[in-house]
Amino acid sequence: MKNTSQYYTRTAQMLHWLMAAIFIAAWCIGFYSGNFLSYDVDGSFKGQVITLHKNIATTILFLVMIRIFWRYTHPVPALPDSMSPLMKTFAHLGHFALYLMLLALPITGCLFSWSAGHPAPVLYLFEIPRLVQDDPDLLAIVKPVHIYLSWFAGLLVIGHIAAALKHHFIDKDNILRSMTRQAK
Repeated sequence: MKNTSQYYTRTAQMLHWLMAAIFIAAWCIGFYSGNFLSYDVDGSFKGQVITLHKNIATTILFLVMIRIFWRYTHPVPALPDSMSPLMKTFAHLGHFALYLMLLALPITGCLFSWSAGHPAPVLYLFEIPRLVQDDPDLLAIVKPVHIYLSWFAGLLVIGHIAAALKHHFIDKDNILRSMTRQAK
């Protein structure tokens, strides 16, 4: 299926912006708790902040599955003809990497939480069933993987935002508008 519209569907737009807000909030909360809080000084507060991080971040796992299904069943607008084939390839690789990070981060986060003996809660409503039990050896692997992936994902998001702004203000094409408007 080919999308002849120059705009993403409303559903795709809503999922994009909702997931962007959730990712940025979860990333900032995770960064704050990991770098500015200590269990030695403010352990109870740090635990609450990490719990908030997990409750927000785990929703990404569910939303990204919906988003991948939606993207598969609803083609995206074509990239502008003004983009070179190399730039189009980079755009596709960047989107693929973003989707991969949106899956890898919550999965490694859940493994991190479970292997440390903690639950993986979702919006304070329920917990994702444990797939592993307390495991210090797994924790020693998953914790740094989750942290490094979060930094890589943060850089990807910054690159994604920078590219969208470049398209809007420098190239003056429809890339950013395709995710914010609908055909009239």
